[in-house]
Formats: sequence, structure tokens, C-alpha cells
Amino acid sequence: MHSRLRSLFDLLFRSSRKLIGSDPWMRVCVVAGLGAGMAWPAASESGQYSPWPGQHEATNVYWGDTHVHSSWSPDAGSQGNTRLSPDDAFRFARGDEVTAHNGQRIRLRRPLDFLLVSDHSEYLGLYPMLEAGDPDLLATKNGKRWSEMLANGERGRIGGEFAYSLSSDEKLIDSPAFERSMWNRVVANADRYNDPGNFTAFIGYEWTSMPGGANLHRNLVFRDGGDRASQVVPFSSRDSARPEDLWAYMADYEKRTGGAVLAIPHNSNLSAGRMFELVDSDGEPLTNAYAESRMRWEPVVEATQIKGDSETAPFLSPDDEFADYGTWDDAGGMGTGPHEDWMYQFEYVRPALGNGLAVERKVGANPFQFGLIGSTDAHTSLATADDDDFWGKFSRNEPHPGRAEETWANLPMPEETGEGGESISRRLRDGMYTWALVASGYAGVWARENTREEIFDAMRRKETYATTGPRMVVRFFGGWKFEPGDALAPNAAAVGYAKGVPMGGNLTAAPDGGGPSFLVSALRDPEGANLDRVQIIKMWLDADGAVQERIHDVAVSGEREIDEAGRARADVGNTVDVATATYTNAIGAGSLSAVWRDPDFDPEHRALYYVRVIEIPTPHWTTYDAARFGEKPNPKADPFTRERAYTSPIWYTPKSS
Repeated sequence: MHSRLRSLFDLLFRSSRKLIGSDPWMRVCVVAGLGAGMAWPAASESGQYSPWPGQHEATNVYWGDTHVHSSWSPDAGSQGNTRLSPDDAFRFARGDEVTAHNGQRIRLRRPLDFLLVSDHSEYLGLYPMLEAGDPDLLATKNGKRWSEMLANGERGRIGGEFAYSLSSDEKLIDSPAFERSMWNRVVANADRYNDPGNFTAFIGYEWTSMPGGANLHRNLVFRDGGDRASQVVPFSSRDSARPEDLWAYMADYEKRTGGAVLAIPHNSNLSAGRMFELVDSDGEPLTNAYAESRMRWEPVVEATQIKGDSETAPFLSPDDEFADYGTWDDAGGMGTGPHEDWMYQFEYVRPALGNGLAVERKVGANPFQFGLIGSTDAHTSLATADDDDFWGKFSRNEPHPGRAEETWANLPMPEETGEGGESISRRLRDGMYTWALVASGYAGVWARENTREEIFDAMRRKETYATTGPRMVVRFFGGWKFEPGDALAPNAAAVGYAKGVPMGGNLTAAPDGGGPSFLVSALRDPEGANLDRVQIIKMWLDADGAVQERIHDVAVSGEREIDEAGRARADVGNTVDVATATYTNAIGAGSLSAVWRDPDFDPEHRALYYVRVIEIPTPHWTTYDAARFGEKPNPKADPFTRERAYTSPIWYTPKSS
């Protein structure tokens, strides 16, 4: 095949020589033109005819999941994942066939580009090593006791004990030898599947801090291979539940090895008002040092996943008709009692981004200047995020009749009574019905190539976006010189980089009399639904220092018009047939693009902007289940959903800051 292509290139070169001469530089241009569909570039500002050599912009979008658990995570092992290991997770993500626990042979119809198997550092490898009779594990008191319980069929009780310990200070397994041996296996697994240029397998794990049931979890992603990552062992929440101590561990890792690592907070919606609170772990006001440390180590946040969406909620954004997507606000955290209204602004991405502007104004640094990604948090080893192919949170949620009515977790917990006489086990189980799970999400990353280094660096610079599953291609640039015609350019991304900064970037020093303009383009998933609209959400500080938000529809499908308030009031429609779980693309648009200029820009006030892309209505996963299994749709679940994407923001900082 390669010889045929070379012969074709040589033929093209020979036949083109009368036009281009024998200049080898022009020969390179011909090859580049073939790779770009023969689209010849315009002259660059420097006068160089071809801009390809030395190009540093991110030209490719890569799709991945930084949050998948295998049977090596103890909660996964206690909830039905008894045999799908990290090997199976990597194989499935890259497109290989595996056999699920229900006996079905399954394969991801569109392989991912990268994956992090993020097994919990707490009790990592517990069930497989109990079954294997690992001597280091069985040498511990609880390891030996759990081995006997497992032999007696008490798998669930073991899961209840370690799950309960996460909300306390108790460390049930203390064996450095066991921790080292398991981490060596994790590192070796990822290195074995890492295939630069084709498939990226990251080394990492989940730090599962849950003080009092408040979800403060982070996924750690190492940029490096095993030569560096193996020089440490995971830092567990049993070592410390304080994020500041985790950051110190990460700093020590980089200093010791010369490597790089970042952390990704997730499920802020279940943090009981703790994830984005305006005090540190000691209850002290945030400082410049805290803010800079947090953004150094946590450049992106997981904004959507199976256990609910964390962008915003109706309580926070009552005028936002798309705010109620996968909202989980019945409980304050995981088993900490009912949710309280004060918690909202410290749990969701949108208010946190706004609060970050206010903190920056006060201390000189922004602790919440983060980008956005999505991931699944699947504990099945299966990175699936599509409503028409949803495999659940745990392996006990794999597709089967009636699963929507079941609880998605069943952890027997000690019947400790909390305030009001309500047992902790009852609070933890309340509301854990499978129908409430969200088939979400994936991370879109703009990078130059599919390697650990390039994808990691893209996450660090926040050139990323989240989707709830569909693989929409979204570009977002901000600058001072964009014109309406730029949205129609065939090389819009090149225009974006030339005139502005991409998602995750910063704008400063507004020119006199000029406000920022934004170039946005969105292309629907080629195997998915059409687009309803593209929105820009603006957050800013007003003259009194209060955080404000406003939604602007900047591109809409069909014949609808955007009014003077910046909104398209007419709905796109709905083609979903609930009985058959089908829809059509008779409405919406395959692509939407626009250049939008902020009509209310004040150069003296901090602001940020991010894009939200909304699809037309499509069936919810419970609707697909009902059609496939011949059941009535679950009345508690919405029969259809509005899939979406969220980009990382672009920030504006005034001259005087």
C-alpha cells in the first residue's frame, strides 16, 4: 500500500513539475495539500507562502475518558464487576471486543483516543487480590478477615465496611508492601497499552476524599511513563482528606522525578457545598497562595458524568430553560442528609467560575480559573456515554429488563444513627435509583497528536471541552478583531488562532472603544443529532463586585430569530417517538457558527465567557430500554434528553488588575 501511495506521489510530482519546478519546498507543499484535501493556504502575515512548517496550533480533537473504574476498584468489585480488569478497560476503549457480565460480547463502535483507568487508591485491588490470596494483603488483620468473609459469600458486607470508612478517619488496610505491588501493576498495565500516535493510556488513579460524606474526589493524571510514575505510590485519602495535602504530594512528585501530574475534581454536585467553597480546609479565607496552588494542580474540572451534571441547576439559574440537565440535588453529598440551598453556589461550575472572579479581585489570583471536561465514572470497565448504548454505573446495572426501577448501588452499611434518628445507611440508599443516572460524558481535547504529552499539555492549558456523550466538534476563540465573515471562513480555526486565543485562554488590555468578539463553530456528531443552538454564557463582576450571569443565543437552527435580548424564544421542536425510541434530523442544523461581540462589555470589569451547544431532543436511555425490552417507559424519568457540550471559558482581565 505504501509503495502505491509513493508511486502516486511521484506521478503527481512529475506531472506537476512544469507548474512548480523542482523546488523541494514546493514538493512539500504538494504533499501537505494532499493531506489537507488540496486546500492551498493563503499567504501568512510574515510573507511565508505556506504556514504548515513550524505550526504549533492544536489541529486535532481527541476523544477520551479520564474516569473509568475496573474490578480493581473495591466499590466496583462489590457491585458486580467481578472480572473486567484494567486490561479489559483499555482493550474496550481502544475498540477491542470484551464479554460483559451478562454474557454479551460487546465492542465500542467508535473507539476512544485516550483513557485513564482511575481505580480508587483506597483499597486498590481489594477483591481481585483477596480472591488471589495475595500474601501481603492477607498478612493484614482486615485482609485476612475479609478473605474469610469472601469465602463465606459476604462480598457485599466487605463493600459496606470500606465504603463507610471513607467518611471516617479509619484506615482498614495498612500495608506499604501491598500498596507498592498494586501500584506497580497499575503502572505496567498503562505502559503496556500506551501506543503513541494511536491510543493514549494514562497512568493515574482516583483520590477519594469524602469527609463526612462530602464528595471531594479527584482523579490524578500523570504525564509520564512508568520510569517516573513508579518512583512514588498513590497518595490516598487515608493519608489525608485535605486537597492541600494532595497538592503537596503532587509538587513533591514533580520535584523528585522531573515529571508532571494534574488533578481533576469531579462530582462537585455531590460535595455538600464543599468543592468550591470560599475557605480552605481549615476554614480560613482563601489567599493568593491557595488560589495559585489550586490552579497549578487542578486546571480542569469534570463538569458532567453518570452521577449528575455539574454545570448549573434550576435553583442557580431560574431563567435558564436548559439548566435542569441530570440535576442531582436531593441529598447533600453521599449520605450526609438533605440538600440545603446554601450549598448550590459552592457545588456547581457556573457559580464557581463567577466566584473565582470575585476572589481574584480580592487576593490577586483566581482559584477557579479552570477548564471543563466530561467523563463517565463508569465502574463497569466500559467507557460508554451514549443514551442508546448505556451500560450503567456499576456492572449490576448492565442492560436487563427492569433495571431502571432498581437501585444503582446496594452497600450494606452499619446502622449508625445520625441527627434526627435517621440511619446513615437509609440516607445513603435513598434516591439511588438507576433511572436517575445520566449517560454522560466524554472529554474533547484539542491537541497536535495523540500522545500522553500532547493531551496532558492540552488539559493543562485548558484547550478542552465537555460533552454529555455526543462527539460534537466545537471551536471557540476570543479576541478583539473578529469580523462576521470569519464565521464563514473554511479555515476558521486558523483564523481563530491568528486573531485571538482559544478556549481556556485569557484576554487582557482591551483596546480603547473596543469590546471582545468571539468566534464559535459547532459541528454535530456525524452519528448523532442535529444542533438546536449555540449559546455563550457570560459571567462578570458588576460595579459593586457582585457576580452576574447572562445567556446569549449566538447561533440558532431553522428560521428562528434572536431577539434584542439575545435570545431565540421559539423552541426547535421535538421529533422523538417515545414508543419506538427513535427521532429524526428533520429539525435542527448540522453545523452552526457565528461571530458574536459582547454588546454590554465594560473594560473595567472582570468577565468570562464559555460556550454551551444544545442538541435537538433525543430519547433518554430509559426510553431506549423500554423499547428494547417491551416495557412501559419509566414515569419518573424524562422520556427524552437534550445532549450538550460545554467549552472551557475564555477570561477577560482589565488593564488595572
